[in-house]
Amino acid sequence: MNRLLLAVLATAALPLTSHADWLNFRGPAGSGHEPSATGVPTELSDETLAWKVPLPGRGLGSPVLVGDRVFLTAASGPDQKQLHVLCFSAADGALLWERRFWATGRTMTHKKTAVAAPTIASDGKSVFALWSSNDLICLDLDGNLQWLRALTLDYPNASNSLGMASSPIVAGDTLVAQIENDSESFAAGFDVATGENKWKIDRPKAANWTSPTLIEIDEQPVVALQSSKGILGVLPSTGSPIFQFEGGASTIPSSAAADGRLYIPSNGLTALQPGANGGDPEKLWNESAQRPGTASPVVIGDRVYIINNAGVLSCADLETGERLWRIRLERSEEDATPIKAFSGSPVAAGNGHLYIFSETGVGLVIDVSGDEGRIVCDFDLDDTILATASLDTGAVYIRSDKAMWKFGTE
Repeated sequence: MNRLLLAVLATAALPLTSHADWLNFRGPAGSGHEPSATGVPTELSDETLAWKVPLPGRGLGSPVLVGDRVFLTAASGPDQKQLHVLCFSAADGALLWERRFWATGRTMTHKKTAVAAPTIASDGKSVFALWSSNDLICLDLDGNLQWLRALTLDYPNASNSLGMASSPIVAGDTLVAQIENDSESFAAGFDVATGENKWKIDRPKAANWTSPTLIEIDEQPVVALQSSKGILGVLPSTGSPIFQFEGGASTIPSSAAADGRLYIPSNGLTALQPGANGGDPEKLWNESAQRPGTASPVVIGDRVYIINNAGVLSCADLETGERLWRIRLERSEEDATPIKAFSGSPVAAGNGHLYIFSETGVGLVIDVSGDEGRIVCDFDLDDTILATASLDTGAVYIRSDKAMWKFGTE
């Protein structure tokens, strides 16, 4: 075999583009931080907009990225009973396939949210879509139906009048979901291959929109389930309890995990160290002034970042909780109205920048690599945005009410 042929074969074996898969709400382990997402643009503009595609219905779920494909859910129709799973090409936004289903459960939601509020989860081989109607569907990456669970048929009272929004997460061979509400409230682990229950546990009977977070304890994955009562850590394969924190917690922003610790929206912000081999967790610190609004906190290095309901971004020391700096999130124009409403959460790339989109459609890029935060870009997408962005190598994805957008050149 000649050298030229060897070189051609070697080149063909290499991927054309390296991707940092974003497999669930807030990316790796639900943390909001993807250090391997390099080359992400720090300028959002018409010049860096790679593509924009219209969507057939509303939703709040984030795009999920697997290789060179982007997955998203939506719901359409007067009562949002038509459920959509969409797969797009990451390169050009072309629709590769779409699957539609009819909702079997309740589709009533508050007008601000939507039936397609939860974000898809993936194990890299399949995608798992959950809607507020408690329809849970597994498709392979080519859109072939693997299994379907109409959870309302099994648990008819598992709903609330405002709509469900908790996003599932995959841990090993288990899909973990919080179906928490005012009535038949539970969390469950589903077999990723069959959709059958591996376990199911009762949860506090209260509306809850937080999503599970993965944390590693004693070199094993533990799923942290957050509710108004606090945090319960369980083994994803069995649902067996590992630790419990009963100090109460928010029912909207979720916790962030980093280096075996949890940073919980609880009485402001609370840092928790789960005990070795289970046992009672240790409260490391609590800062009542560091109070997340709707957006979940994100950890980068030795700092944690919080956005409050007034649209102020604060940076706190990870070891002590002490606030290091804060800035108001606003546009660069002198007469611009301050931005206060953020339904989505900030996400962080490997370039030391945070990405956050306001409800009014303004995308902000904040450089947090220095001693003070600095807004380096603000760009108006001119559409309502209630979702959290997703990151890939060289790209930012965001869904608005009417479209999905990709910024970047990769």
